[in-house]
Amino acid sequence: MQTLRSMRAAAPRQWAAWLLCAAALLSVSPRAAFAQADAAARQQAAGWLDRIQEAARRENYEGVFVYQRGNFVQSSRIEHYAVHADGEFESLESLDGQPRKILRHDDDLYTFVPERHLCVVEKRFNKDSFPALTSESGAQVLSVYDPKLLGSDRVAGLDAQVIELDPKDAYRFAYKLWADARTGLLLRVQTLDASGQVLEQVAFTQVRVGVPPEKASIAAGMRNTSGWTLVRPPVSPVDMEAQGWRIAPDVPGFHEIRELRRPMEARDPKAPPIPVDQAVFSDGLSTISVFVEPAEGNSRKAGAGSTGATHVLVTRYRDYWITLLGEVPQATLQRFASAIEYKATQ
Repeated sequence: MQTLRSMRAAAPRQWAAWLLCAAALLSVSPRAAFAQADAAARQQAAGWLDRIQEAARRENYEGVFVYQRGNFVQSSRIEHYAVHADGEFESLESLDGQPRKILRHDDDLYTFVPERHLCVVEKRFNKDSFPALTSESGAQVLSVYDPKLLGSDRVAGLDAQVIELDPKDAYRFAYKLWADARTGLLLRVQTLDASGQVLEQVAFTQVRVGVPPEKASIAAGMRNTSGWTLVRPPVSPVDMEAQGWRIAPDVPGFHEIRELRRPMEARDPKAPPIPVDQAVFSDGLSTISVFVEPAEGNSRKAGAGSTGATHVLVTRYRDYWITLLGEVPQATLQRFASAIEYKATQ
């Protein structure tokens, strides 16, 4: 049995241990605890964004999704198969309005326009079409967006994790994402304005994930183009800086991802095509395109407009028309436009 003397002797040691423990607990201030929790939430959200991108490329899925912008509604059927050692195969067919079908094998695109018996063959440059979201890593996206994990929901019969991405500044819109809880496939995405109103939405109404890869019909459709007029638009890379252009807007998060040159038909059918240069910037979710074209012989007019989350700004710069287009507020396009400089090359 422990004696009174031994208990008294042990008491100082116990108090010392308790005080050390209390000091350790008090050293984690409320601010530090909040920072730790915030870092954990950001890491979890970044993981979901990476899963969304991976699922769009690697999962086999079939479904129907609807794009909504104001009173405009359009539905499409998608079939996507990732075949080991043979790449991605995809079929995208519009279900409303004029029939269109796009067949894809990796970056090779065939767009079929039945009413004109036309097939446009080109390379894919835009890799963030639904249900893909961004070509950036989740951590890079969260450098300009603050994430919120909003719990679970259901979309098209599947359990989903809901994630909200709020912009850290006024240069971009907020996004709300629904990702399949099992695979990470993006099931719904909304673009929200500063007041939380939905500007546009894309969502699956029907979807099956993990289906067998049925690539045969897609591959056959890309081979069998007999009776179709094949058109290959002459799109090529371009170095706009070498042409004398400098576009360096002071907008956090946006960086250039590609530069292209596309010929545009002149008003006079006898005149040669007009070269149009395009620089594309992205913050991981939103994109902004800057188009530059000669003003001579061009009937374009200056102005601004919007539809849904997409804003457009047309402005004259010396002997050129500059068109800016992106899923960002108009003020962001204005900031981009004010940062454009041109110096004629020798």
